[in-house]
Amino acid sequence: MRSAQEIAFLGGMIAMGYVVAGLFFFRFWRRTRDALFVVFSLAFCLMGANQALVTLTAGEEENKGELYLMRLLAFVLIVVGVLRKNFEKPR
Repeated sequence: MRSAQEIAFLGGMIAMGYVVAGLFFFRFWRRTRDALFVVFSLAFCLMGANQALVTLTAGEEENKGELYLMRLLAFVLIVVGVLRKNFEKPR
């Protein structure tokens, strides 16, 4: 059984990983100005914020609808960004 400190540490590391991935995608967007990268950046930052909230509430609030809505919004952003990229007309 893991202690509360270990769970909090791992949750923080996961949140940090999401935010770092979001920052990488933001950097790629700044280079290319491709909208797909900014969508991925926003989605990963949302997932990082979601994980941070779950960690800070010690998992007690994980079953609340607001946290599920944050995850849903992140995945909807990714799906819409990919579909938009696939259906846009080439320049």
